[in-house]
Amino acid sequence: MPEKRPFERLPAEVSPLNYGLCLKPDLVDFTFEGKLEAAVQVRQATNQIVMNCADIDIITASYAPEGDEEIHATGFNYQNEDEKVTLSFPSTLQKGTGTLKIDFVGELNDKMKGFYRSKYTTPSGDTRYAAVTQFEATDARRAFPCWDEPAIKATFDISLVVPKDRVALSNMNVTDRKPYPDDENLVEVKFARTPVMSTYLVAFVVGEYDFVETRSSDGVLVRVYTPVGKAEQGKFALEVAAKTLPFYKDYFNVPYPLPKIDLIAIADFAAGAMENWGLVTYRETALLIDPKNSCSSSRQWVALVVGHELAHQWFGNLVTMEWWTHLWLNEGFASWIEYLCVDHCFPEYDIWTQFVSADYTRAQELDALDNSHPIEVSVGHPSEVDEIFDAISYSKGASVIRMLHDYIGDEDFRKGMHLYLTRFQQRNAATEDLWESLEKASGKPIAAVMSTWTKQMGFPLIYVEAEQQEEDKVLKLVQKKFCASGPYSGEDCPLWMVPISICTSEDPSCAKMQVLMDKQELTLVLKDVKPGQWVKLNLGTVGFYRTQYSPDMLESLIPAIQDLSLPPVDRLGLQNDLFSLARAGIISTVDVLKVMEAFVNEPNYTVWSDLSCNLGILSTLLSHTDFYEEIQVFVKDVFSPIGERLGWDPKPGEGHLDALLRGLVLGKLGKAGHKATLEEARRRFKDHVEGKHILSADLRSPVYVTVLKHGDGATLDTMLKLHKQADMQEEKNRIERVLGAISQPELIQKVLTFALSEEVRPQDTVSVIGGVAGSSKQGRRAAWKFVKDNWEELYNRYQGGFLISRLIKLSVDGFAIDKMAAEVKAFFETHPAPSAERTVQQCCENILLNAAWLTRDAESIHQYLLQRKAPPAMV
Repeated sequence: MPEKRPFERLPAEVSPLNYGLCLKPDLVDFTFEGKLEAAVQVRQATNQIVMNCADIDIITASYAPEGDEEIHATGFNYQNEDEKVTLSFPSTLQKGTGTLKIDFVGELNDKMKGFYRSKYTTPSGDTRYAAVTQFEATDARRAFPCWDEPAIKATFDISLVVPKDRVALSNMNVTDRKPYPDDENLVEVKFARTPVMSTYLVAFVVGEYDFVETRSSDGVLVRVYTPVGKAEQGKFALEVAAKTLPFYKDYFNVPYPLPKIDLIAIADFAAGAMENWGLVTYRETALLIDPKNSCSSSRQWVALVVGHELAHQWFGNLVTMEWWTHLWLNEGFASWIEYLCVDHCFPEYDIWTQFVSADYTRAQELDALDNSHPIEVSVGHPSEVDEIFDAISYSKGASVIRMLHDYIGDEDFRKGMHLYLTRFQQRNAATEDLWESLEKASGKPIAAVMSTWTKQMGFPLIYVEAEQQEEDKVLKLVQKKFCASGPYSGEDCPLWMVPISICTSEDPSCAKMQVLMDKQELTLVLKDVKPGQWVKLNLGTVGFYRTQYSPDMLESLIPAIQDLSLPPVDRLGLQNDLFSLARAGIISTVDVLKVMEAFVNEPNYTVWSDLSCNLGILSTLLSHTDFYEEIQVFVKDVFSPIGERLGWDPKPGEGHLDALLRGLVLGKLGKAGHKATLEEARRRFKDHVEGKHILSADLRSPVYVTVLKHGDGATLDTMLKLHKQADMQEEKNRIERVLGAISQPELIQKVLTFALSEEVRPQDTVSVIGGVAGSSKQGRRAAWKFVKDNWEELYNRYQGGFLISRLIKLSVDGFAIDKMAAEVKAFFETHPAPSAERTVQQCCENILLNAAWLTRDAESIHQYLLQRKAPPAMV
């Protein structure tokens, strides 16, 4: 890692009590005027005030001590590098309170951060702009000079001067709306005073919106704001939000502290959503649901994101992390509880099983790398914050909280949460404060256990073998750090405190034994376990570790996959552990392929989803060989029985998960070139395009990807036409994500050029390029070349930010030749991307790991795939 930039937090001599802020955005010239009147406290005499400020010009500044003469600042010294400004005064400001007044101007930028502009099209087809905000982590300073650190909390009185035909929103409810004296086309909108809060949670929006509203059972006014003419599409999110607020109030035993909450869809938005207190902003695809055109996975995504952002209203907004080092606590917690909330609203989603394939396995994949990082990273300079918005903070954070919740038990966990939220409300807290509250409530050594998971990188692999001793089974467990590159070989191996649960075939859904493993080796005696009974570790796949069974223990578990006696989440975990052990070279990939074939009776969507993901990784790897076709045959063999059982059309009584499974299986078969699936997809696509029979939303992705993968220039043109005609962002995104499936080189170029065109919203360019890179060997080469050739434009577009990291990961992760790792490394040495440094290192490591995997196992995989198909030898 390069040298960290020197960084100092703001001096404590002067701090804000209240910000009076009036902003007047100009939606034509993209500038804004601002007036700040802040009540501040001078804690020790000084002749300067240091604040955060970026891309803002201060016109005048003055300080008036309470009941005394105004003192005008004589100098503004901007430290642009550190995003600070120092106001110098001709005389000393004495201890006490006073008023700081600043008049300033700024720009409504197009970088999706700070106070920025977002382009939208009116129903009549005009292009207009809204003014919106995204302040987390450190961009409130682009909208007004402020003390932009999470621990420097104050109250806010906000007013906005806006065109009278526009909607103006902020964190609080409107208290007054009156004509603006200098211009009859403008109004001044005043909002109520906020509670004590951090700057990164302040928000304002000015634009044209419709809304739907309701009151939650505990009396909070809930509104969902949508683009004009699309109010209907806000109903699903409204329903989820109205159910969620009382759920959290009850869970934490703390009421929602504001009179209202607004959820609003923003056209240009870098993240998925942002939890601004009382005014939560979303990408359109994370909020809007159209009963006709939205697929099941979109509804689920909206439910999860709404659950996530509303959890932050308590955990993050009411109690805020002391500094960005504790970001993981905010995000990991919200990423865990969003599932609890969706499970409460939609039990039929079986969402906790999906958690394992969406978050838990993703976190383990990243955390097995040498270039991972601990959950808790000490952050100095704000430019380092962006790079920890990653799968470790969110997904590993959520996974260890799920493990902790399981270890403590729900009742004590809730008690501890209530204690924490009431003790620190309107204040700031660190990770240790949460452990202390949970420890008090549960009487368990939470801090000791959890620091092994948050302060050290990685997680353990537990090797287990069993020996029958008469009526008992004796288990021997050994823990070692799990590394993606194979067995851990370092000197002193890190140790974890691992909550271990064990079940047997007698009752696969109930723990026969639970124990905290706090040393390297452990011997356990399981009483009354007969020789024929199997034993499985990590019931429910809750513990954040991987398990390697002795060969005979594994052998006895395979039938439990076939006859489904092992619960779905445990079947998934077993398969995923084996796959990653093969990837790390600890076992042979062929052994995993054999186990995959045992899933022929599998009915569960999430298990298939994880299996499919792993086969996709293997497919990508084998695209570097000359037997890529053989693995496609294997995929067709594994997926065609379930494909035939499901068919193309929903059967009576099917639900959410069946719809997800059908889309997954048909897409997999179609891409692999399964003849019957391809023919049916082409027929249905033709009917869809001609308007004879519109495809249901759940079938669109699988059909689109199938016809494109085996299509030509005309197919691509048709898809681009569908994209242009789509009124809904979800449909546009659905098409953007699959365009890369096209296989001819000149068409691949056309898709890449399209990615940077006006037709694609800036935040979605990344998924178009990623789709090309992930679809084929030619696509991968072309996408990487395209990223290099257009680097200046892409980098400028995302200015650091986490989208640049995502772009890099998507475009290079699939390579499998040593020299590509060197090429990627060399490129970023001459084209630095500070916020993506860790991502670049992780990608290079992945490429080398892929190359090693290929060298090690390609030949044996090839032999296995060939002999699977060979006729049995004559006796």
